[in-house]
Parts: sequence; C-alpha cells; structure tokens
Amino acid sequence: MSSSPNFNSLDNKMKNFSLFLSFTFWFLCPFLSQADVPELSREPPRPIVYVPHDRSKSDPQQVHVSLAGKDHMRVTYITEDKKVESVVEYGKQPGKYDRKNTGESTSYKYFFYRSGKIHHVKIGPLEPNTTYYYMCGCNGPEFSFKTPPSSFPVEFAIVGDLGQTEWTAATLAQIKSQDYDVFLLPGDLSYADTNQPLWDSFGRLVEPLASKRPWMVTQGNHEIEFFPIIEHTTFKSYNSRWLMPYTESLSESNLYYSFDVAGVHTVMLGSYTDFDCDSDQYQWLQADLAKVDRKTTPWVIVLLHAPWYNTNEAHEGEGESMREAMESLLFNARVDVVFAGHVHAYERFKRVYNNKADQCGPIHITIGDGGNREGLATSFKKPPSPLSVFRESSFGHGRLKVIDGKRAHWSWHRNNDSNTLLADEVWLESLSSSSSCWSSSQSHDEL
Repeated sequence: MSSSPNFNSLDNKMKNFSLFLSFTFWFLCPFLSQADVPELSREPPRPIVYVPHDRSKSDPQQVHVSLAGKDHMRVTYITEDKKVESVVEYGKQPGKYDRKNTGESTSYKYFFYRSGKIHHVKIGPLEPNTTYYYMCGCNGPEFSFKTPPSSFPVEFAIVGDLGQTEWTAATLAQIKSQDYDVFLLPGDLSYADTNQPLWDSFGRLVEPLASKRPWMVTQGNHEIEFFPIIEHTTFKSYNSRWLMPYTESLSESNLYYSFDVAGVHTVMLGSYTDFDCDSDQYQWLQADLAKVDRKTTPWVIVLLHAPWYNTNEAHEGEGESMREAMESLLFNARVDVVFAGHVHAYERFKRVYNNKADQCGPIHITIGDGGNREGLATSFKKPPSPLSVFRESSFGHGRLKVIDGKRAHWSWHRNNDSNTLLADEVWLESLSSSSSCWSSSQSHDEL
C-alpha cells in the first residue's frame, strides 16, 4: 500500500528530527568515543566530506567486498527499497553473469534512525588473482573486484582511524593510485559516533575502493556507540554493516576473527570486548594460532585497535591490560607483526616482548593516521624510547608487500595532500624461518 501525503510529510519530519538529534549527541557527548585523555595539541582537522546518495532507492549503494572463507567473497550493499532481493550475479566478463548467489539481509534502528536494507551475499568458489564483474540486487551499476593471489607475492594496504574528512579523501586517493590485494583497517571507520547518516556517507565514500578489493576491518572505540539508558546494544551499526568472516574462522563474535591470504595468516582482534584468559576471545585466539602450519603459512600478522606499545601521550597505557593478557600467546606463536590504530600518528618499534627488545617478538606498528576529524596526536614523549625506531605525527598509510615465505617489505607513505611520500621502510624476515626462535619443544621441523 502506498503512503499518503500526510504520512510522507510525517516521515520526512521524523528523518529531519533524527538527523538533528544525532548531530546533537555527536557534538555534545565526547565520552562516546572514550576521549578521556587531556586535550592534545593537534593539527587542525579538515572538514568532513559528506557523500550524498545519488542513486535510486532500488539501486545498491555502499558496496564493499570482504573475504569469506577459502575461495569465497562476501558482497555487502544497502538499498533504501526493502523489496530488493539479496542476490549477486557475477562472471568473468563485463555484462555477462553466468553465476548467481542469494544471501541474507538485515536492518537496524538507532533512536529515530532506520537503516536501509543491508544485504550480505557470499559468492564463490572463486579463482585466485581473477577479476570478476558483478551486479547487486539485479539492478544498478556494474561493479568489479579482483580476488587475491593464492601464492606470493601479496600486498596489503593498511591504515587505521580513517574517518571521512578531506584528509581521508586524500589518503584514499593515494592508496588507490597504486594497486594492492587486500585492505586492512585496525578500527575506527566512519567516526559516526551515533550520528547514523554518517555511516551511510562513509559507505559511499569508500565504495570506489571497497567494491574493488576486499576490505577487512576490526572495531575501534568509535564503533561502540553506547548511549546510557537509551541504547545499550554496542557495535550495532558496525556489526550490521561490516560483517566479517567470524563464523568461517570458528569465532563466536564479529569483533574478532582470522583469515588466510596466500601464505599469510591474519588475525583481527577486538580491543573492546573481553580478552582475559577466561574470555571467549582468548580461548579462540589460542586455538586459532595453534592451527597455523608455518610451513604452508609462514607469515602471521595481527591487527587490533589500542596499541600495546606506544610512546605518544595520546591514549597512553590504554592497551596495557590487553597486552598483559594476550602478549604471551602472540609471542609463543612467533607472530611477525602487530598493527594498531587509536593513536593518530605513525610509530614503528623494534621486535619486542614484555617491554624489552626481543629478536623473537613481533614488530609493533601504530598506523592510526588515516585522516579522521580529530586531527593528529603530536605529543610524543621525550626522550624517545630505545624500543621505538621511527615515529611521526602525520597522516598517511602503510603497505606490507610479502615477497615470499621469508621476506617482506614494509613501507609507510606520508600523506602530503597532493601526493604521497615514502617516509619509512624496512625489510622484514619471517620468524618462521628463524631456527633460533623455536625451542626444542616446538622445533622448527614442527612449523
């Protein structure tokens, strides 16, 4: 039954009131993002880039793809028209779709905001290193993505605390200018902070990249969106919009999971869900790392939001309790690199374990400098720690190119507005190839 003019008028008023209420909460409730540290001297933030919806109600928008188990991808898209099917047609040639998969859909309410219909469709099996063309919901524009390779080399683009400002747009443009296989984001995506239309804007902003390469994300503090008394369900927007392969990796929560690309096992952890030794996340991580065969999967990397090692005054010590609970698991599994966000700056550490340099510990890298609205964290502690190798308060992004089972190249590219500048780089050697880091009880032959 079609809506009457009076009903439409009421609906528009409710939407406008929802926007007003959301913006009010956004500006007046800084505690929502757990901003409990003293105000720091930061470079002035850039204006937010709000991307409007310029397609029809039945056309897909906010399209992004993610890895969903071996040889499969998940296509996520949103439609305003609730009658659109959760279906993806795809094939290897433009406009010719010889395969079709049906998925599931969800939606959610937040105060007076009602999301569109959020579709999640798992497709495959797919061939590695292959371009596929696809259409969502039997309508709208054609998209394409390329699957990651099944063997080395493989390249990851990595950036945290992305947001949706002019800085963000510049960072995304610089990432797009050079190809990569998988995008990794260690938390703080949209910076919506309860203002739900900003989730929609963010989805539209990243669609040109996220629809072409798999985006694998984990949550940050800005995804919590808890509101006292009124909204008790945390991560409602994040979990509805960014479904990750947690069931495929035997996790009980979308807030932590793992996946494999070529010979790299990537673990995405949740800084804002239980992580002590009795928690589901801890037990899952222990079992997940134990299953990795370092002969066939020589690299293991971990992403989380709040850094365990940090010499910036911003968010100092916030990752310490998680480090104390979980660091030994990562050390005993000989994890190669740990990437974090949260601190709006770049910092690279030596191999470290238990606050000491250790050749068998992972390298910790903070990459929370995507371009968010809060600006940069410019106050590094002095004198610098001997564990910290390179640190800088600039926006930018990182790239991890894994050459083979032993070698990888890490580079950090400073966002200099119109271009990108290589500012830090280092060659890494996988700990799986280091016989000195494996005890007799866990010999190198058992990798």
